[in-house]
Amino acid sequence: MDTPDKLKYSAEHEWLDADGKVGITAFAVEQIGDIVFVELPAIGTMVEATKAFGVIESVKAVSELFAPASGKVIAINDTLADTPETVANDPYGAGWLVKIELSNPSEVNALKDAAGYRAMIASL
Repeated sequence: MDTPDKLKYSAEHEWLDADGKVGITAFAVEQIGDIVFVELPAIGTMVEATKAFGVIESVKAVSELFAPASGKVIAINDTLADTPETVANDPYGAGWLVKIELSNPSEVNALKDAAGYRAMIASL
């Protein structure tokens, strides 16, 4: 399973890149199944680390999306409104969800690196 080394990962299966983009992991996509709808916050919304900021819906279930770090939403991937399956097809690329401007960059230190995330999902 793909787990890029350049990203940081939350226990809730979201990833964060150095530019503040947030998405869900390939592991999460596998667990969720066929994605049919994504609800994202508006630009300007403040999100808080480990708190829900949106919803992703599959044919199986509705799951909350959790912020890996706190900050202000400065961009959303509005293409997902018409093509939510992009999250599953390219979770680490075109399937990103939001971009946040971190309000507390030190929170990134609490996230897992790729090796730590791989170890976590291996134990599930």
